[in-house]
Amino acid sequence: MEILHKMLHTYAQAFDLHAWAEVLTDPVSWGLIGTLVILEGLLSADNALVLATMVKPLPADKQKKALTYGLFGAVFFRFLFIGLGMFLIKFWWIKVLGAAYLAWLVISHFFLNGNDEGGAKKPGFLVRVFGVFWGTVIAVELMDLAFSVDSILAALAISEKVWVLLLGGVLGIIMMRTVAGFFLRLMDRIPELEHTAFILIAIIALKMFASVFHYELPHTAFFIIVILAFVITFIIHKRNQKKHHMEEVAASKEDE
Repeated sequence: MEILHKMLHTYAQAFDLHAWAEVLTDPVSWGLIGTLVILEGLLSADNALVLATMVKPLPADKQKKALTYGLFGAVFFRFLFIGLGMFLIKFWWIKVLGAAYLAWLVISHFFLNGNDEGGAKKPGFLVRVFGVFWGTVIAVELMDLAFSVDSILAALAISEKVWVLLLGGVLGIIMMRTVAGFFLRLMDRIPELEHTAFILIAIIALKMFASVFHYELPHTAFFIIVILAFVITFIIHKRNQKKHHMEEVAASKEDE
């Protein structure tokens, strides 16, 4: 009952217009807002990369739909965890499960290859039970659960004020959905990026698991890793394009 009472008290503060007026007229608050924008932007990069990779196997018209449903799940979990606030630290096992699932995605991609004897891709458990689309949506929702814990705990590190948690949650959801769409389009244009994405997902899994033991990889450090990974991938992509072009030219000369 104590937890429920505190949750209701937290949600009630979200509708306090007087409190919001004080926040928006306080210069210190705008400093916190700026910090939140940067923090959520950095956090959304890895979250969005995971979600984009998860919906990639779906047809193009279903990808955006799955991400939109994932958006609703993100809203629900962030709202729920904002109410739980300081109790979140007790939910460390959610992050362990999230890290384990990400690790399984990486192992499946690189080592198991996810293929049966005929070369066709093996469907995962959720896909076999719920179908391709809904299985993917449920997988996205499960990751939203872990990412929501991450986001709210990061916001709590800045401030325990309710408006910080609310604003951080909203910013994170908007950025995550936008960046995920960007990654999807990028992976369509640069196929080599899919392998890079899984390498980064492995790093994200380690980062999430390490945070359970209170070790946090600085977000700026991870962002630098992402940028370097993208730069290397672009270089490899250009080399592959050049190689493919030379092979086509050589093949056309042989035909002549």
